[in-house]
Amino acid sequence: MTTDLHVEDHHAVRTITLDRPASKNGVTPDVGVRLREAIAVAPAQIRAIVLAGAHGAFCSGLDLKDAMQRGLDREKIAEALRDAFHGVIHALVDSPRPTIAAVDGPAVGYGCDLALACDLRIVSERAVFGEVFVKRGLMPDGGGTYWLPRLVGLGRALELAYTGDLVDAVRAERIGLANRIVPSPELAAHVAELAARLADGPPLALRAIKRAIHASLDGTLDAALEREAAGQIQLLASHDFAEGVSAFLQKRPPRFKGD
Repeated sequence: MTTDLHVEDHHAVRTITLDRPASKNGVTPDVGVRLREAIAVAPAQIRAIVLAGAHGAFCSGLDLKDAMQRGLDREKIAEALRDAFHGVIHALVDSPRPTIAAVDGPAVGYGCDLALACDLRIVSERAVFGEVFVKRGLMPDGGGTYWLPRLVGLGRALELAYTGDLVDAVRAERIGLANRIVPSPELAAHVAELAARLADGPPLALRAIKRAIHASLDGTLDAALEREAAGQIQLLASHDFAEGVSAFLQKRPPRFKGD
């Protein structure tokens, strides 16, 4: 059993925690593959996923010490990048479940991209974001060039990528990198409460919302309206919709089952 990646399932929420203190939760290709699998192969009863880091850090990006020991063979780097590191990003985006990044401490380099790929980012006051690749003579490689302009706008995206400057929690919330700031001692409990709330929601509707919003990023208004119409027609025929109406009329919390 490995100790650098913890997976805990509690009721309908899966919490995945990076635990690599020597590298501030830096990711190796092996860790990336296991992280990808923990996200993509969650059991059916899991309805929300939380990604977190231990020891006061979210993720420092690539574990550079490990990378240098492996060498800089271009073919091996390309394979690891696409299979492990890009695989995690695809797993987060393709997951039908809501995903939450609980960011306590630095989320830099690939760690920043990892947080951006989650649906929501709940951060502590000591959270720090940074696309620091340029400081190593590199460019973002975990989807940062895709997510940054969509979250913060073109000008800020270019500024952050060009300079590699760090963004503290207050500015991150102000410009759209973070959804909300929570005191560090309360972060885990706050995220757990939010994840449980999402897990109690209607799975079919949440899945349709995520799919439609992601698809709209590169589409037209007409295409978005058509997706909404098609999705809504399907949801109107679901048991979850009938349950939602019954619960409203009976003034009780709904019990959604995902069918």
